[in-house]
This record gives sequence, structure tokens and C-alpha cells, in this order.
Amino acid sequence: MTAGRDAPATHVGRLLISCPDRPGIVAAVSRFLFEHGANILDADQHSTDPRGGTFFMRMAFHLDGLDIGRAELERAFAEQVAAPFAMEWSIAYATDRKRVAILVSREDHCLLDLLWRWRSGELDAEVGLVLSNHRVVEQDAARCGVPFAHVPVTPESKPAAEAALLEQLGGGRFDLLVLARYMQILSGDFLARVGVPIINIHHSFLPAFAGADPYRRASERGVKIIGATAHYVTEELDAGPIIEQDVVRVSHRDDLDALVRLGRDVERTVLARAVQRHLEDRVLVHENRTVVF
Repeated sequence: MTAGRDAPATHVGRLLISCPDRPGIVAAVSRFLFEHGANILDADQHSTDPRGGTFFMRMAFHLDGLDIGRAELERAFAEQVAAPFAMEWSIAYATDRKRVAILVSREDHCLLDLLWRWRSGELDAEVGLVLSNHRVVEQDAARCGVPFAHVPVTPESKPAAEAALLEQLGGGRFDLLVLARYMQILSGDFLARVGVPIINIHHSFLPAFAGADPYRRASERGVKIIGATAHYVTEELDAGPIIEQDVVRVSHRDDLDALVRLGRDVERTVLARAVQRHLEDRVLVHENRTVVF
């Protein structure tokens, strides 16, 4: 077993586990994989409390030496390991690249950063669609060879616009939706029906300055740091489980325009890191918090 990032191999499985903590979990998982010919490449674990807390683990392993197929492996794991330990678990495979759609409004800095990282190979995914309520980024998507759909939104047309978004995203076409500065609040009905995780970038260091216009409110308060937060979207505005955050120092010399300019740099990097961690199956959600391996 080697520590660190997954080996650059295509035939890799990623096992995520959460369950009540008790002795023998790591041994049982490792023994199962060994007995079926899998070579463990990377393992990480965390317990909220070793005396009755919740146990979390991520294991990456080579599939090349498996003596059974994927379906048989998952069925055997469910019966022999997961059931006895009351596990919630999933196995993802590096060859099954996650399909991503991106929602954006007028501001393009987060979108352009994601598209650049994707084209340069930093994000191991299939970016299959850019959706926007404006046409500002249409040519940017076209230059990257990504389909673009314009879905305008007004207060009166919002239900119809969300129906159009769902139609574009439906049918199991995507595994992840990224809000790259999409400046519309999605309804609870949309969130219930979309069927995939949604990652949002919020331009403040949550829980400070949730909601609209955070840079102006930060400037009015004379803050000395500003930041950005990438989180999973829930019906409660800007309150979903946080995946990634970062900050930059500011001073009384920085006016509102300077805060916005500095903040955009943080937004780009925070969103990219959060998306990358999700694509690499490094995030487990527990209640309203995350464990990020």
C-alpha cells in the first residue's frame, strides 16, 4: 500500500465508507480486497469518536488483479463486509469519468477557470454542457467545444425556466451540477428533482455574509479578510455542507472594487479544488458537515 494521491492508472476503484465505529473495520475491508486480488493504493480514515462515534474511510485500489467482476465484487462486499458493519458505502471507478454540467450567469471567471483546468487535464471529468440565463459566455463555451444552452429567467418565468433546466439536465445525462456564479436561487422543487449533487461557490467566507452582495457588506464592516466558500447546495440558502474555503487579507486601503478583484481569485481556486475533490470521490457528507480526504 502506498500513501498519497491515487496512482495515475485507469483501472482504479475508490471505496467510500461511513458506519458506526468499532474495532476491525479496516482489517475486514483490507482482507476482503486482498482475498479478491486488489492492490490497495491509498487509504485514509477518520473517526468522530473511537468510543461509539462514526467512522469514515476512503480506499483507492487497483482493479487489475481482481478475480471477479465489478458487479460480483460489489455484491460480495455488501454481503460479507458492509452488512455486518452496518456500512453506508459506494465504489466509484476511475474509468467512469463523471459527467458535469455548469450553470453560470454574467460573471465568467469561475467558468473560464474550470474550462481551462478541464482542457489541461486537471479535472478528470466530461464537461458536457454550459447553461446560462445570459448569453455572455456562449462563445467561451463554443471555443472549448462544450454545448451551450440559454435559459433566461425573470421572476415571472422562473418556474418555466427551472423546468427548461431540468429538461436539459434530465435523463441521467450528468453526475454533477456546478454553479459557477449562477446568480439565481434554485427552488426546493428543482433541488428535489435534479437528482445529482450540486456544488456552489459563494463569494464570502461562510457563515459570514451569506446571501446577496457580500463584498459590499464586507467593505461596510471594514473586514480584514475576505474569502470564498464552495459547498453542496441545499434548500436553505448558503447553508449546505462546506467542501472547501480560503481567504485573502485586505486592509482599509482596499475599496469595494479591490475586494471584488481579490475575491475573484479566491473564488476560482476554491471552486476548482472543491470540484476536483468531488470528482476524485474524496468527500463524504455527514449530517451538515463534510469529511474531505
